[in-house]
Amino acid sequence: MPSVEGVTTMERPPVLRQLGVDTGYVLFGFPLALLSFTAIITGVAVGLGTLVIIVGLPILVGTVLVARVFADIERLQFSAVLHRPRTRPAYRAAAPGASAFKRLVTPLADGQSWLDLVHGVLRFPISVITFCVVITWWTTAVAGTLTVAWDWAIPRGPDNTSLAQLIGLGDSAVARIGFQTAIGLVCLFTLPWVVRGCALLEAGFARLLLTGVAEMRQTITVLSEQKSAAASAEAHALRRLERDIHDGPQQRLIRLAMDLGRARQSSAPGPVRDTLDEAIAQTQETLDELRALSRGIAPPVLTDRGLPSALAALAIRCTVPVGLVVDPELGTPVGRLDPAVETTVYFAVAEALTNVAKHSGATNCWVTVASGPARVVAEIVDDGDGGAHVAKGHGLSGLSDRVRAGGGTMTVTSPNGGPTTIRVELPV
Repeated sequence: MPSVEGVTTMERPPVLRQLGVDTGYVLFGFPLALLSFTAIITGVAVGLGTLVIIVGLPILVGTVLVARVFADIERLQFSAVLHRPRTRPAYRAAAPGASAFKRLVTPLADGQSWLDLVHGVLRFPISVITFCVVITWWTTAVAGTLTVAWDWAIPRGPDNTSLAQLIGLGDSAVARIGFQTAIGLVCLFTLPWVVRGCALLEAGFARLLLTGVAEMRQTITVLSEQKSAAASAEAHALRRLERDIHDGPQQRLIRLAMDLGRARQSSAPGPVRDTLDEAIAQTQETLDELRALSRGIAPPVLTDRGLPSALAALAIRCTVPVGLVVDPELGTPVGRLDPAVETTVYFAVAEALTNVAKHSGATNCWVTVASGPARVVAEIVDDGDGGAHVAKGHGLSGLSDRVRAGGGTMTVTSPNGGPTTIRVELPV
C-alpha cells in the first residue's frame, strides 16, 4: 500500500480483475441504490407527514440511521474501485449524561448523516444510468462476438430486418454475421474502459458525499494546526534568540566597556587614551544596536511581563501622547495569548505608533486592545492629517502581510484630514 505525496493508495489489480471488480460494483450497486432510495423516500415522507403528532421524529431518526447503514456498505465497496483504504467519518455522539430526547435527535444534528441521506437519494438515478450502460456493453460484447455461434437459431422471414440490412450491407449471412461480430469486438475491446468509467462515476460521487467532506475538514484542521505550530515555533525561536543575545554577546560587550573605562582612567599616554575613547564609543554603539535588534526580535518586557506592560513601554517611548487601554487579563498567566499572537499584536501597535510619530502630524493617539473568546482586537486611532493607506508603504503593507500570516485582518480608515484608525483582528 504505497503512499504518494501523503495520499495512501492501494496497489492496482490487473485489468481483467479490475474489470470484474468494477462490473460487480455497478451491478450489485443497482439493487442497493433501489432499496436505499425506496427506504429513504418512504421514511422521509412518513416522518414529515406524522411530525405533528411526534411520531414522525423517531421515524426521521430511523431513516437517517438506515441511510447511514447504506452509506457504510457503500464505503466498503468503493474503496476497491478507487484504490483507497476504507475510511469512515466520525459521527456526532450524544454527550455523556445527555437526556433521552437529546440522544434521540443527535443523528439529526450531524451534518454527515444528512450527506448520507442525500447520497441515498441521488445515487439511484446515477446507478440506473451506469447499470444500463454496463449491461448493454457486456451484452453487446458477448453476444456480438459470438454471433457465429447463435445466428443460425434466429428465424428469418420477410418481416425480420437485420441491422446489416438497415445500413445497406445486404441480407447475406456473411455480411450479417461479420457486421454484428465487428460491433461485438469493438464493445469487447472498449469494455474495460467503459465499465471503469461507469464505476468511477458512481464511486467518485459516493466518495464526495460519504468521505470527501470529512476528509476536507480533516485536511483543513491539520493545515490550521500545522500553521499554528509553525507560528508558535517561530515565536519561541525568536524569543530564545533574543535571550541568547541578551545573555551572551551583550553581556560581554558591557564587560568590555567597563574594562576599557577602567583602563582609560589609569595613567596612560595621550594616544592610548584617544584609542581607548574611540573603542568605548564603538562598544557603546554596538550595544545600542544589539539592544535595538533585541527589541525588534522579541522585547524582554513582552516575554517577561506580558502584553500590557510591553504596550505601556511603547506608549511611553512614543513622541506623541498615547492613551492606552489594554485588557488586564492579557497580562495574567491564565489570560496570556499564544506567543505568536502576542508578538503580532505587539509589533502591530509598535509599527502603527511609529507611523503616527513620523508621518501623521497628530497631537494625540489612542490605543485599545481587547480580547474575547475567539479573537483579540487592537485599535490605534490618531487625530493626524489622515491619508494613510496600506499601498503607500510606511510599513503598513508589511504589517498587513504579518497580520494575514497570523490568520487575521487589518483595516485602515484614514480620510484626508483625519482621523486615522488602524484595526487589527487576530484569531485566538
